Amino acid sequence: MTRTQMLWNGASRIGLVCIAMLLSLSVSSALAQDSDISHDSWSSGAHMPKAILAPAAAVLGKRIILVGGAIDWSNIGISDTHIYNPASNTWSKGPALPTPIFAAAAAVVNNVFYVFGGQQGSTYSNAVWAYDLQTKTWSAKSPMPTARAELAAVVEKNNTIYVVGGWNGSRVSNVESYNPATDTWMEETPLLAGKSGLTAGLIGGWIVAADGYTDYGDNGDNEGYNPFTNAWKSGAPDPTARDGTCGGSIGPQLYVASGYQGNGGSAVTLTESFNSFTNTWTTLADIQQGTLAAGSAVYNGQLYCFGGAASYVGTLLNNVQIYQP
Repeated sequence: MTRTQMLWNGASRIGLVCIAMLLSLSVSSALAQDSDISHDSWSSGAHMPKAILAPAAAVLGKRIILVGGAIDWSNIGISDTHIYNPASNTWSKGPALPTPIFAAAAAVVNNVFYVFGGQQGSTYSNAVWAYDLQTKTWSAKSPMPTARAELAAVVEKNNTIYVVGGWNGSRVSNVESYNPATDTWMEETPLLAGKSGLTAGLIGGWIVAADGYTDYGDNGDNEGYNPFTNAWKSGAPDPTARDGTCGGSIGPQLYVASGYQGNGGSAVTLTESFNSFTNTWTTLADIQQGTLAAGSAVYNGQLYCFGGAASYVGTLLNNVQIYQP
């Protein structure tokens, strides 16, 4: 071995040792940061500009957008667009929705924020509005086949948006899929039980739709939808039946927080998660303030609950409650 080779091999060994040390420091730093996280816990964000019941919420870029909702129990919607920045914990205002709406659903595909349905007083809407992040403008899209409020919207892996359930004077079992690329709708297999005020999310390619108010009240109905077979399958019901929850999917779990049990009283404070792989529910830390009909969004692995009401026909809330799994 030449002197040059010896020097090269020595330098290589030193380099490998340095890389190993850096990797070790990185892992240690990551573990230290993770140990600082208080898991299964709730915290608070900056209060919303106003107390709002049933706004439509979804994540657009690095912001959470809230649209519409109501500022009292009249079912009369507002057209406000509120923008929350989780990084700075601050609020700003965006372009107003072209029409006021209450109890709509929202979803985001390719940096476009879509709003589906809702109601204004006793009139139920099938309108679809799209907010483009680049142009910062709203535009009308092809309407839903079925007008409804209190529905859920879930984005499937191929960027198809599924709207599920709702209420339009009766409980809706209709499931319809929207293709943003072609601005077209397709009727899918309906829910096993029509329901409104449900929580839905995507887990492992399946759409899980839990809880909600059915024709028989709150019964914890829990169903999973396979987009490839276009079929629904019953899952373990929520042990705490409720509607109007704050929820969403994070990893393999669907999280369901607070909500209302149809008894005319206060919102429950219970938080639970459903694991679709084991078909089981787990009880988690209680939410700080019980709320019903809050806006829900999942950002950076955390569940955000915006506003809502403390009880049925009770005080509206402007708080922001954040769950860390």
